[in-house]
Amino acid sequence: MKNLMIAFASLFFMNCGNHNAQEKKNQELSNATPVEVKATTQGYEKAYFASGCFWCVEAIYESVNGVQESISGYAGGHTENPTYEASNTGKTGHAEAVEIIYDPKVVSFKTLIDVYFGSQNVTQKNGQGPDIGSQYRSIIFYQNKEQKDIIEAKVKDLQQNYNKPIAAEIMPFQKFWEAEAYHQDYKKHHPNNSYIRNVSNPRFQKFKAKFPELLK
Repeated sequence: MKNLMIAFASLFFMNCGNHNAQEKKNQELSNATPVEVKATTQGYEKAYFASGCFWCVEAIYESVNGVQESISGYAGGHTENPTYEASNTGKTGHAEAVEIIYDPKVVSFKTLIDVYFGSQNVTQKNGQGPDIGSQYRSIIFYQNKEQKDIIEAKVKDLQQNYNKPIAAEIMPFQKFWEAEAYHQDYKKHHPNNSYIRNVSNPRFQKFKAKFPELLK
């Protein structure tokens, strides 16, 4: 019995230690200096968002006029070269994210923020819909003070309409890791997939109904 109690105590303190270490890493990421990224195509810019399953978010942004491309990947974590399997454990700190390459003369960063909040459950923490876990949490990444100010103003305005807090984290962008090839344009390549039909498509249709003026 004594040995069992010692084992439970050891496990408890180990979990506490892991949790504290994770919290410290998250705090370091939140206080980091944001990294600005330039698009390879002249005149275009990049933005980064996490909002649940990247299959859903990728398709939503690719439908927006002025968006050249939406790429699925991972961001917001503390490990190098994250994979789908590793990020799904929740231990890497990464969330499924998208890299948006857009023409700022056609669609502004502010409008991309409107698309972000207008295509999700803004008060759901650590997930979207049936996808639950830190890898599905909502994060908006900023690359400079101007973007941070735009995000914070939007959150402050949006919060007035909800009793629960807006769940999205606001983080300085550090690095985006492109996901495995089979994740790219997943909705387009797998239209009959049950997840696409039952989760991704309904989410996309709700977005389209809300923002018809933004569609290509």
